[in-house]
Amino acid sequence: MSKSPEEYCRPGLFRHFAAMLYDLLLLITILLLAGLIAVTLNSGEAIGSGNPFFFIYLLAVSFLFYGWFWTHGGQTLGMRSWKITLINYDNSNVSWQHAFIRFSVALISWLPLGLGFWWQYLGKNQLSWPDLMSHTRLHYSKNSTIKPLSRLS
Repeated sequence: MSKSPEEYCRPGLFRHFAAMLYDLLLLITILLLAGLIAVTLNSGEAIGSGNPFFFIYLLAVSFLFYGWFWTHGGQTLGMRSWKITLINYDNSNVSWQHAFIRFSVALISWLPLGLGFWWQYLGKNQLSWPDLMSHTRLHYSKNSTIKPLSRLS
């Protein structure tokens, strides 16, 4: 990244939750479309409730959603709206490996009542479990400008 780390700070609780809610709404939409594709490929029949392949398929779609955004600019659409960026500890772009680790640990960190998320407010280094394990962190830049998503914008 071209900006120095001094220009960044950790996003506040409200900003973080707002970005997560925004991304959750987008992810639900994508998962509904992915479910529609799966039902269409299943000859219009409903997918069984205990089907582990469908669950793995939805997890893979979720990872591709977050992973693509994180590796292409470090921001999902919700993070972009709230001026939050995901970068590595050395301020470089996030790789697919880091994105996979962050996504996997984030799933686990919500299981014990979100303790992995709250850890950033409880621990002395102010990092969540996904931050610690993937060597990435969220940064909020007050001075950032919203860049176009594509060259056509």
